[in-house]
Amino acid sequence: MKHIVAGIVAHVDAGKTTLSEALLYQSGAVRQLGRVDNGDAFLDPDDLEKQRGITIFSHQASLTYENLQLTLLDTPGHVDFASQTEQVLSVLDYAILVVSATDGIQGYTRTLWRLLEHYQVPTVVFVNKMDAVTADRDRVLSQLQTTFSPGCIAFEGTNLSAEATENVAMQDDDVLADYLETGELADKTVRQLIHQRQVFPCFFGVALKLDGVDDFLSGLSYWTQENNYPDEFGAKVFKISHDQDERLTWVRLTGGVLANKDVILGEQKVNQLRVYNGSKFTVHPQVVAGEVCAIPNLTDTHPGQGLGQQAAGRTPEIQPVLTYTVDPGDNDIHRCLTVLQELEDEDPQLHVTWSNQLQEIRVQIMGSVQLEILQQLLRDRFHLTLGFGAGSILYKETITQPVEGVGHFEPLRHYAEVHLLLEPTPRGSGLTFAADCSLEVLGKNWQHQVLTNLRAKEQLGVLVGAPLTDVKITLVTGRASIVHSVGGDFREATWRAVRQGLMMLRQKQACQLLEPWYQFRLEIGQDQVGRAMNDIQRMHGQFDTPDGTTSADGMVVLTGTAPVAEMQDYTQEVQAYTHGKGQLECLVDGYRPCHNQAEIVAAQDYAPVADLPNTPDSVFCAHGAGYPVPWDEVPGMAHVDYAYSPAALRSLG
Repeated sequence: MKHIVAGIVAHVDAGKTTLSEALLYQSGAVRQLGRVDNGDAFLDPDDLEKQRGITIFSHQASLTYENLQLTLLDTPGHVDFASQTEQVLSVLDYAILVVSATDGIQGYTRTLWRLLEHYQVPTVVFVNKMDAVTADRDRVLSQLQTTFSPGCIAFEGTNLSAEATENVAMQDDDVLADYLETGELADKTVRQLIHQRQVFPCFFGVALKLDGVDDFLSGLSYWTQENNYPDEFGAKVFKISHDQDERLTWVRLTGGVLANKDVILGEQKVNQLRVYNGSKFTVHPQVVAGEVCAIPNLTDTHPGQGLGQQAAGRTPEIQPVLTYTVDPGDNDIHRCLTVLQELEDEDPQLHVTWSNQLQEIRVQIMGSVQLEILQQLLRDRFHLTLGFGAGSILYKETITQPVEGVGHFEPLRHYAEVHLLLEPTPRGSGLTFAADCSLEVLGKNWQHQVLTNLRAKEQLGVLVGAPLTDVKITLVTGRASIVHSVGGDFREATWRAVRQGLMMLRQKQACQLLEPWYQFRLEIGQDQVGRAMNDIQRMHGQFDTPDGTTSADGMVVLTGTAPVAEMQDYTQEVQAYTHGKGQLECLVDGYRPCHNQAEIVAAQDYAPVADLPNTPDSVFCAHGAGYPVPWDEVPGMAHVDYAYSPAALRSLG
């Protein structure tokens, strides 16, 4: 029997959990058709999910239909929990994308499609709510083809119409040539095109009424293909959860077999292998490649981690943009920190930080709904009532010119000098590291030390101390001492070189502050368009010119982008001036240059030289003692000639 793991994803209220329940019911996996609004959905077992009527955590279920054994992973539908959805995507064979026939492609649907493309997950589409008066099959299919891919093609169960067959063939030149020559298209070829993300089967139905669900299951069974796995053990961690006093590590096996009592992660033994179905589980003596299980009480595991021969996953695409200060009230602050760190264990994107200097806890959040859920989770699970200060923006920093930074670390009996070339890279590329240094100049071991230390901590900018991004850092030259150099010397020299280069650029006004921007969709009355446009311009946003069309109820849609800092509280304003009829939908659209950099830098009043753990200054040695040298004097005292002249740096820029 074929076994695949599929995740079900959707914009909130598209009917994702309803479809999950329909699949389980129609396949005979459950006897009762659960309802989200009744609080009895099989895949929303958590009390918090029942209260809220939304999926907050990812859950697992199993079903069998015809020759298909399907492990179904349900995911949250609200954008504030997108990081939990992203954790699941990296372990899927296929994704089921649910689209509402009444709403079509919504903002978060686009984000999900981008993530599915990023993780190269083959995708099957189910267009739900086809019984609505406003549902239009052709309109939705056309929108899918225009917005996502021409490969979005209507399927009906295991059969392809002549038109669908021709459309499938047209998605690949070689397949089309063969089809035109023979007049036939093999089912195996269709499966391969689906698996290669060239074709995206689209099914239509009404999950709540089980309409189209049989066809969808038949299609899923017939048009999917099972992966081949290596014999060597490998697994990917995609989720951490806590069940009472137990910490659960959720893994998808990507190779070999994992048996009870096997040793993984150093000397840690697998003490139990659980396969969950909703909130219940069965204990298995072993699991094989392709299967999903939870392992209790492992330590030092985290989402994205690779076990055995499996490589670690990519850095998550979804990152929070707001940071909040925790108000512990009458609670012990260290207990609050411990509890929040447990929640961070489950969702690493919380980024819980503790400042010894300020005696303050900070957490990073996607949005207001996540903050509400976090507060309720703290009350329900830990009996803690915590307050949170006003959310502030998570800025990032980058550079606009190349520079060669120098770090020198030479206290008595220690020695290291490092020269790093810092270059701006395209927006969204993050930090990249490289070495372009002769082994005769700096040995392989020392070069490895430099690159390792660049990755060892978050590199900060010098404008407000925000994380550095969109920069390539290349080791270009340096020096070690045969007698006095140790690894720690190169750690110090490397970090100082980054900061010294940034300070040089700050002096030239070549450092840039970045802020998160929203992509928004604003629905307002026709008589309110002028007010909305003025508001968006006031918020330093941009909008597309409305096409002049209005909906049946006289509403107009404005789309565009605006800084999160300006628009994050605009929802309440929209509700007020539209008397509750308007809707604002915002999705984070990445980082762009800050619209009020001078104001933010002045307000933050960050002193980079006073940030001692990230000092730009160097340490030299004279007369048997080390002494500090300010960053701007380092170039004149460096022991190694610069690899790049000012003219050469200008040519790079």
